[in-house]
Amino acid sequence: GKRKRLSASVMYDSDGSEGSDILVRRVSAKRRCIMDDDESCEQQPDKTCPTENASTSRKQKVLAKLKELVRQSTARRSCSSASCEDSNGEAIEEEPFCQLPLTPSEGSETDGDSMKDFIVEEEENDDGNDIDNTEHVKNENQPHQKQPNPSNSELLAHYIPQLSRCDHYVHFKRIVKAFLINAIDDTFLSSLYDGTRQKKYAQEMLLSLHYLDDRFIQPRLENLICRSRWKDRYKERVDCYPDVRISLQSAQNMSCQACELKRWCKFNVVLSGRLYNSKTLEVDDFMSGDKQVLKVGTVCANRTRVYHNLKHFKYKLYMDCSSIVELDGVEDEPVKDTVERLFSHLEETGWIQKRYNDLEDYLEDADNFQEEK
Repeated sequence: GKRKRLSASVMYDSDGSEGSDILVRRVSAKRRCIMDDDESCEQQPDKTCPTENASTSRKQKVLAKLKELVRQSTARRSCSSASCEDSNGEAIEEEPFCQLPLTPSEGSETDGDSMKDFIVEEEENDDGNDIDNTEHVKNENQPHQKQPNPSNSELLAHYIPQLSRCDHYVHFKRIVKAFLINAIDDTFLSSLYDGTRQKKYAQEMLLSLHYLDDRFIQPRLENLICRSRWKDRYKERVDCYPDVRISLQSAQNMSCQACELKRWCKFNVVLSGRLYNSKTLEVDDFMSGDKQVLKVGTVCANRTRVYHNLKHFKYKLYMDCSSIVELDGVEDEPVKDTVERLFSHLEETGWIQKRYNDLEDYLEDADNFQEEK
């Protein structure tokens, strides 16, 4: 029993010399005494430490130094810092990640404070939980391992939740409701576009209006024009007049007034209606009775029909909503209640679905027309 206690005291002297210049004595390889930590001496200082006063003083100094290093944030970022240099070779073998010995209370507080600098807020798998100290050190040792890049749909869902997972028909219903509101309050659309209205429902309506213009209508209009030989003057006329009537006439061998090429022209294109703002849909009464009659060939007549249906679809839809509000005739009712009542009626009768089907037909006509030579 005495020899075993003597070897333990030798180990205590060698462990207690951490951070000092005292020569370290090693135990003979014939008798190895495996010690988990300095805590073994701390638990039984009276029996296992013959030089109790000197070793206890050295141990208190070492523990005080370690506590001071723990409070420093730099001591947790790199294993090559001064805190790691103060530990001896045997400690490095037992602690491969160069962790500092901490008491349970100190360890939990330090982990919580130090991990705030390393947690990435955009990662959704954190769930607000504290990251284990070992996992943190492991992540530091492998900085080049990154999570897979999120897909475009995931980014869309994160930054624009209104637009993602939203059906086209949902956008269309928002537009109908916005037109019903503007038919009662003619400043609603203009307040949407100038940024006056910032509530969620208003922003969703504005988003759907942009979606209809930028994703549905405008790309197809540009493709129709790029594949045509229309002159700019003819395109401007079709853009300005919201009403069109195309009629079959006697064929004439002449220059087509749309593309100015020699054609057998047998269609009359009659353009009329008032000029309007393409966003706020406000009408300009200047030269409201003006009319243009143009003689065009077969291909230009068909292209005019497809182009005009898409170009002025939004305006025609708004005019229909305005007519519904005028025919309702209910007064002294809040705007919100009137809009909800009319919208529910239009949805129940299938009117909204029918107009949406018309839009899909116009889009399909534009897509199929581009394949024609």
